[in-house]
Amino acid sequence: MEGLKLHSSVRTTSSLFPKFTFPVRPTTHTVHSTGLIRRSLSISPCIISCKYFDLKGAHNSHIKRKASVQPVTEELIEEKPNDLSVSGDSIRRRFLDFYASRGHKVLPSASLVPDDPTVLLTIAGMLQFKPIFLGKVPRQVPCAATAQRCIRTNDVENVGRTARHHTFFEMLGNFSFGDYFKKEAIKWAWELSTEELGLPAERLWISVFEDDDEAFEIWHKEVGVPADHIKRMGEEDNFWTSGVTGPCGPCSEIYYDFHPERGTLDADLGDDGRFIEFYNLVFMQYNKKDNGSLEPLKQKNIDTGMGLERVARILQRVPSNYETDLIYPIIEKASELANISYGLADDPTKLKLKIIGDHMRAIVYLISDGVIPSNIGRGYVVRRLIRRVVRTGRLLGIRGDGRENLEGAFLPAIAEKVIDLGTHIDSDVNARAPRILEEIKREEYRFVQTLERGEELLEQMIADALSSAQEKGTVPCLAGEDAFLLYDTYGFPVEITIEVAEDHGVTVDMNAFDTEMEKQRRRSQAAHHAVKLEVGDDAELTANVPDTEFLGYDTLSARAVIKSLLVNGKSVIQVPEGSEVEVLLDKTPFYAESGGQIADHGLICVSDGKNQQRTVVEIRDVQKSMGNLFVHKGTIKEGLLEVGKEVEAEVDPKLRQRAKVHHTATHLLQSALKKVIGQETSQAGSLVAFDRLRFDFNFHRPLLDDEILEIERLINGWIGDAAVLQTKVMPLTEAKEAGATAMFGEKYGDEVRVVEVPGVSMELCGGTHVSNTAEIRGFKIISEQGIASGIRRIEAVAGEAFIEYVNSRDYYMKQLCNNLKVKAEEVTNRVDNLLEELRTARSEVSSLRSKAAVYKASTIASKAVLVGSSKEIRVLVESFDDTDADSLKSAAEYLIGSLQDPAAVVLGSSPSEGKVSLVAAFTPGVVELGIQAGKFIGPIAKLCGGGGGGRPNFAQAGGRKPENLSSALEKARSELVAILSEKGS
Repeated sequence: MEGLKLHSSVRTTSSLFPKFTFPVRPTTHTVHSTGLIRRSLSISPCIISCKYFDLKGAHNSHIKRKASVQPVTEELIEEKPNDLSVSGDSIRRRFLDFYASRGHKVLPSASLVPDDPTVLLTIAGMLQFKPIFLGKVPRQVPCAATAQRCIRTNDVENVGRTARHHTFFEMLGNFSFGDYFKKEAIKWAWELSTEELGLPAERLWISVFEDDDEAFEIWHKEVGVPADHIKRMGEEDNFWTSGVTGPCGPCSEIYYDFHPERGTLDADLGDDGRFIEFYNLVFMQYNKKDNGSLEPLKQKNIDTGMGLERVARILQRVPSNYETDLIYPIIEKASELANISYGLADDPTKLKLKIIGDHMRAIVYLISDGVIPSNIGRGYVVRRLIRRVVRTGRLLGIRGDGRENLEGAFLPAIAEKVIDLGTHIDSDVNARAPRILEEIKREEYRFVQTLERGEELLEQMIADALSSAQEKGTVPCLAGEDAFLLYDTYGFPVEITIEVAEDHGVTVDMNAFDTEMEKQRRRSQAAHHAVKLEVGDDAELTANVPDTEFLGYDTLSARAVIKSLLVNGKSVIQVPEGSEVEVLLDKTPFYAESGGQIADHGLICVSDGKNQQRTVVEIRDVQKSMGNLFVHKGTIKEGLLEVGKEVEAEVDPKLRQRAKVHHTATHLLQSALKKVIGQETSQAGSLVAFDRLRFDFNFHRPLLDDEILEIERLINGWIGDAAVLQTKVMPLTEAKEAGATAMFGEKYGDEVRVVEVPGVSMELCGGTHVSNTAEIRGFKIISEQGIASGIRRIEAVAGEAFIEYVNSRDYYMKQLCNNLKVKAEEVTNRVDNLLEELRTARSEVSSLRSKAAVYKASTIASKAVLVGSSKEIRVLVESFDDTDADSLKSAAEYLIGSLQDPAAVVLGSSPSEGKVSLVAAFTPGVVELGIQAGKFIGPIAKLCGGGGGGRPNFAQAGGRKPENLSSALEKARSELVAILSEKGS
């Protein structure tokens, strides 16, 4: 269907969704219901136009096309139109092609993990261009277009409840970096909407900022939008700001009208039932200063966003974004697993299916971009979404993976559908599919176990509520805080909590639950959910400083000129001896920290001249700023430094060699990992330092000893092969086609540097590397551990650091052999024997301590006091000095076995400094009186700065305040005597 343009004419009817004519032969279809809106369309041919009219590169072209006007009839049928020209993939492609034909560079979507500390996730299409808008990075192209995948979770509770809220969505955007401005942006947005996408002009409404007369005039007089279809709106709605200060400007939005029959009088664009905003144009023309005043920006920019899901909803004529071809196939898969018909389902069931459809997209693309479920940051976002889907699926009755495995995880089956749909959203999602599915499956299994623990906790909470109500003579009610704990910590659905509680005659305090939910919602909304921009002084400080020419691939020293000096962020002309300084040179051999590799160290020197003092600056860090400026940070050890001076920049060659060795070894390590544990593993972070390398990777379990040995064997074999590295610069697309792997954390332009170890590794990398693998000399893994769920970390040494490591370990081994009086090969057996002797000795000591505690218990059994008048009950509360917890338990067990039932025993001790041990043991007769050891010992332990609990007949506790032990035991004695005296009377 490529090249076909959608044209339309819509009658003014009461229909919620307009009907378009499609470029196919007249026909009427009837098929089995998919649960979508059912209609009958009389479809007629329309004009077929040549793609773009050969407009490629016509930056200022405005081609006008006539719409084919065809009548539309409507009646109930059983299919939505299946026209590829309005598919989500087609709309995305048509948008990008439209702007490409008008001179825009089409750029790929940035990762959902932004290179920006002010935001947690990529929340807007403009985020990757933020440095350009700030003037911190020079523009590479005058204007660009993207289809950016985005994540927003600040209003996750609205997902599925409205027709348009999502956690994951695609933002189609066109951007101008000081190129075109308001007039072109408005005219092209209208042309795209009405001619390319075929939306009827009479259905479109415009909002403008109340004071933006320029935008109003362009829309009304030049585009031709009737004045009664243009709404002036206030600052809250139509003035975009990046923060308290920074770039800002008015915006203009295009809305689609689902009910034009309601007329223009008192029309409210905020009415979600009638209007949907689908295209937003931001005219970034001011800088907001500290005092709130606005000054015109030197470079005016355009930042737009068109919601793909919203446009698809309009063009595909479905009730909500969820029923477009972007999301509905995912919902269908979930419906199949739940054995539910979406079309016949009630609203609560549809809501659950929409949540699954939405969240699964977010989960898949976040994991694809390297975000692994965890309890912090981005990982927590993924974990919460996965848990919400698992809870929702269980509420729908989904059990198993749909492949006759009732114990299998069901999320991977749905994720497979997301991946099938995702080729044009994330080009890498298919290649990463095995890792994505494995991570989702593992997290689902882990959470199911958590849910089961939540069920056990709920049973205990219900028992406590019933017990408390019985004692107080009140109606049993589960605290809202407890219900929220189950929901938030254990992922237990509040609906299930209510249902289970009601089965036991217990209500749930939902007011308190809602209060806790609101607290959490406010915390969530207070998190990073806005793009913060500021026009900083550094842009002006370095405005006249050209990009630094990097010479460090070919040389470790170079003559250069000081272009700028900064002290405490302020530009200066001279800097005296002893000062901390930042130096900007016109060229440098120093490598600036990036791609995981730390910066070079070295010296910047001004040579002696006539009547001139020698100047030496010790450089200990180099960072990139404002795009490609190298900022050399150091201390002036001698002399005076001045702007304009010619200097000699010298890199420390020994440290550079250490970094080169470790960087190349990192490439070899990644290749070895893929060979040993599987191609699906991928890098999740790295550090290339002078003394070691660190490599983080995705894997679900610890490496086996044999696997570590095999990795080391492979790498040392490649080192021994003395392979000559090949480095070349090539187009990014060519490098990817050649199979080059991208290093984590790197950003790439159109031209990339490819580092290849022939037959072993090929990676996109801007770091420094050895010329021959033989320079690495040797490689050794020194640790392998988990650092987060599904993320492992290897630390290793190579080159000079490898030699130092081996020598150090050899020294310690010799010391150990001398101390143990054995040869190196006998150390393991000798240590094993010593450990066994130690375990035996400790066991004997523990046994003696227990016997001593039991003996002491036998001597104090007679101290038990009798309480109660009708039924004598024995109470014994004693301190056991420094007895350890296990021996204290043995003493309590002896006493409770030797004292006649009913009896209650509480013992306490301070086994070591800052530590308290407590134990409570009650016979069945005491428990039958309604006193439980687990509940009794907790408050007593709190007096000692601790806590604890256990069974009704036996419980242990601990604390950190031994000085309070005597008073705590006295309280235990008095309370037991008081309670049991009353119960035994």
